[in-house]
Amino acid sequence: MKKVILSVVVILAMGFTSCKNETKKDTETTTTEMSKAIATTDLSFGVRGNCGMCKSTIEKAVNGVEGVAKATWDVDKKKIDVSFDDTKTTAMAIHNAIAASGYDTDKVSGSEEAYKNLPGCCKYDHEMAMNQTGESDKDDHSGHDH
Repeated sequence: MKKVILSVVVILAMGFTSCKNETKKDTETTTTEMSKAIATTDLSFGVRGNCGMCKSTIEKAVNGVEGVAKATWDVDKKKIDVSFDDTKTTAMAIHNAIAASGYDTDKVSGSEEAYKNLPGCCKYDHEMAMNQTGESDKDDHSGHDH
């Protein structure tokens, strides 16, 4: 008798389990992506530096600023192009982030302490021209014959 009752309980349990799965409603979740128009500002300005390591440090400093979408520093032109959300940051915050990493910008001098800690190849001339057009500077030889 115990085996019969046990068998009936097992069959009922299996029946309830299968019925429970059948009555379960399939819920479909749909996600609606809303496109928010983010007002991005594009900015270009001069930044002193020398090499690929400078490029890495400068871009890392800028990309660490909240709201910055993209930053690209041109080694030859000594110029950075930045795209950022002007509701989250300002141009001066970007200048200050670069200066904190040890590099001079058009508006802010780099931190002397950070500059001292830069690798030797990154120690730039503080009088170096910035925001160049990219054309190679040729020495003016008009004052003497060659």
